[in-house]
Amino acid sequence: MRLALPTYARHPAWEVDDHPLHRALRARGATVEVPIWDDPNVQWSSYDLVLIRTVWDYHQKLPQFRAWAHAVAAQTALHNPASVVDWNTDKTYLQRLAAEGVPVAPTAWLPQGSAPPDLDALLAGAGWSRALLKPVVGASSSDTLRVRPGEGAAAGRWLGSVLPRVGMMVQPYLRSVETQGETSVIFVDGEPCHGVRKVPVPGDYRVQDDHGAHDEPWDPPEDERALARAALAAAARLWPTPDGRPLLYARVDMLRDDAGDPVLVELEVVEPSLFLRHGPATAERLAAAALARAGA
Repeated sequence: MRLALPTYARHPAWEVDDHPLHRALRARGATVEVPIWDDPNVQWSSYDLVLIRTVWDYHQKLPQFRAWAHAVAAQTALHNPASVVDWNTDKTYLQRLAAEGVPVAPTAWLPQGSAPPDLDALLAGAGWSRALLKPVVGASSSDTLRVRPGEGAAAGRWLGSVLPRVGMMVQPYLRSVETQGETSVIFVDGEPCHGVRKVPVPGDYRVQDDHGAHDEPWDPPEDERALARAALAAAARLWPTPDGRPLLYARVDMLRDDAGDPVLVELEVVEPSLFLRHGPATAERLAAAALARAGA
């Protein structure tokens, strides 16, 4: 079997989270290659399966990336499917999950091209002392801003420079990100495998290692497991896969709200880091599941 695990041109050499997966696939006799997703010279039809991995510039080329996913899916098996790429690369999917009863932080949605609101008034009306602004299409905390009391005017000017090119969302700033961090449950074939906790540097809110954060193994308590399962179940109802099977892989990200309850931050099912260095057994399960879907 020949598998492609696409990446992007600027993939950092220090990023090794997928190496346990590479080893697990090769131990099962598979050939593993890591081509650049938008390299026009790659023959995607030559692979038995394309497993989307570290394509972390997709948000800068979203129409091209979505078209690429459909083109690949027309030539070989693609996971997760192109239909998943269509809905999961725009965070407005959170609106539909919330409507399905999944706990999501309260959110004000600002369409691309709209005028920035009076943020001080918005926060006062919602009863929020602080807020987080983030784009509906983004990765690694790109175009995010924390808004503290008295910073509404400056944040509004910043929004005015961002909204012409991307829609934005405004949420209450959940302080638990600084004290407890963001937690995640990783799934393979619809089953939870391991958990991770991501903790920013003191005083920051960004939980990616690009920004100095650290991550560690995490045993999710039952309320987090329940939320993760509910999010995946709702997604399966709203956006069933073409073959009706569970998503091959998924990562459910959560924070605690000010009442101490977990809320969904993101359901990552396109190109999430799966933190396989903290879950070597998950790498083995993913390798076996991927090869099964490739027909091995």
